[in-house]
Amino acid sequence: MHIHAFTTGTVRITHRWLQNDATSYPVRLLRTLLDRRLTEPLPIWCFLIEHPEGHILIDTGISLENKQSVWFPPHIRLIQRAAPFQITDRSEEIAGQLAAHGVSPAQIRWVILTHLHQDHDGGMGHFPNAEFIVSRTEWQAASGWRGRVNGYLNQRWPDGFAPKLVDFEADDAIFGKRHTLTQAGDVYLVPTSGHAPGHLSVVVREGDSTLFFAGDASYTQDLLLDDALDGVTPNAIAARDTHRRILAFASQQPTVYLPSHEWASQERLQGRQPMVLSLQA
Repeated sequence: MHIHAFTTGTVRITHRWLQNDATSYPVRLLRTLLDRRLTEPLPIWCFLIEHPEGHILIDTGISLENKQSVWFPPHIRLIQRAAPFQITDRSEEIAGQLAAHGVSPAQIRWVILTHLHQDHDGGMGHFPNAEFIVSRTEWQAASGWRGRVNGYLNQRWPDGFAPKLVDFEADDAIFGKRHTLTQAGDVYLVPTSGHAPGHLSVVVREGDSTLFFAGDASYTQDLLLDDALDGVTPNAIAARDTHRRILAFASQQPTVYLPSHEWASQERLQGRQPMVLSLQA
């Protein structure tokens, strides 16, 4: 397998969005949205897996439309101010990134969405022939007017968007359940809720390396090791349970940890650099 990382523009987020350990979710979110201090630009990674059974794309990044103002629900304006995107033209969208690499969107067999936040589902419209894969829990949380109230921009989904909904039918010793994608069994999905109700991560076994595409289970590897919360995680208990399970997984085999918004993910991917756990972890 060949695996590549592409960033569809960048995003800056408030410092309290990056890390915010307030116990109460309403307090954590309010502090996040009112914080005026922005991080340096962060990547919005999408990952292409050139698999013998068909090309797999993990997340689709953002599009130029993500810069447009949204007026419902009213607090979405605060969210847009707290996480401004930087993308200048169509070539930075995922289809342009793939084309520059010599891959057509028509070659993508599966698109796995770790969750349905706008910086992960923004490029869905480029892949009309792909099979989209979303956890059923995430689909239920993101759909309809309730999803919009909770910050999902489902009005931007392509007409007729109907992903395959995953229920994680097989047992997994660490994550409880899993869904195996490939016949070879070397690519499978595990539930990693917390940042979003139905968030999932992708595990790829590649020779001596195990790659863990973490989405937003944590924004960085260090924040995972510190068991830190981000500012928009609605369920702190679930997020920290996910952290514990990921660390347990990494303690059993060398694991290359690849979150969606850390520049170091690309270097770790290229060098297949596994996570180093402390004795406490």
